[in-house]
Amino acid sequence: MARIGVQAMMLRGAIEELGAYEAIRRTADVGYRVAELSATRLTPEVLADLRRAQDDFGFQVCSTSAGVGPEGAANPSLETEFDKVVSDTRALGATMVRIGMLPIPMLRSLDGVLEFCRIADAAAVRLADEGIALYYHNHHVEFAKQDGRFLLDVIADASPHVGIELDVHWIQRGGLDPVRVIDQYAGRVKLVHLKDYRIGWPEASTIDALERGDHTAFQDGWKGLVQFAEVGEGNLDWPAIIAHSLGASAEHLLVEQDELYGRTVWESLAISRRNLVALGYEHLF
Repeated sequence: MARIGVQAMMLRGAIEELGAYEAIRRTADVGYRVAELSATRLTPEVLADLRRAQDDFGFQVCSTSAGVGPEGAANPSLETEFDKVVSDTRALGATMVRIGMLPIPMLRSLDGVLEFCRIADAAAVRLADEGIALYYHNHHVEFAKQDGRFLLDVIADASPHVGIELDVHWIQRGGLDPVRVIDQYAGRVKLVHLKDYRIGWPEASTIDALERGDHTAFQDGWKGLVQFAEVGEGNLDWPAIIAHSLGASAEHLLVEQDELYGRTVWESLAISRRNLVALGYEHLF
């Protein structure tokens, strides 16, 4: 059965402030028992805290994160830190690794994207030999078109050993229907990010800028009406998204919110959980 968890990019501040053990304890208190790790360097101390939290709170790590390029980032490099990726993933009992995005400089050209695909696909083959599957996570840029094809389709075709981790907010922001894209990649999608898409009210300062003729400030505020949101607080069709994710054989549905708009991470996670429970998904937590 699939499980709903949290994308731990949301926890990076709490991990830095409170330590990994306490951050996971508070996450478990809110009602989450699964996480995808990201944006936190897995030092020996952090790994020890995470393993202790797993034992104490019955917490599961479903996937870790890695990147492509030189080492030194929060997520280790599959090119230069491959053994660390494998070791960390195994230490936490996970069987999946995901790449959050291809390096931005590789978006200069299609050749750069294809070079990323070559590196990622080779890494996926090596990881498979270790019993670990590799996935690629989309943003909106993957729905730019190249010769009439979406960039995500180019990436998927050019790296056939890499699975797809779909983020429904970024699919919507890219101009497509999340359900359609989930169906397209059915069987290849094991991880789905649950993140709502909200249109907010304009701030008073945005309206004031228009009235005083400051069109640059007005446009900046107007663009900010497109917002991230807790699951159930925006415009996405969650019953359809979750039903199609489960039908596509997704194993983990991960709540994530890039910006919190004044709420704490615990308040945000609690709202998403409450709304998902109200929709009938308590059994997936």
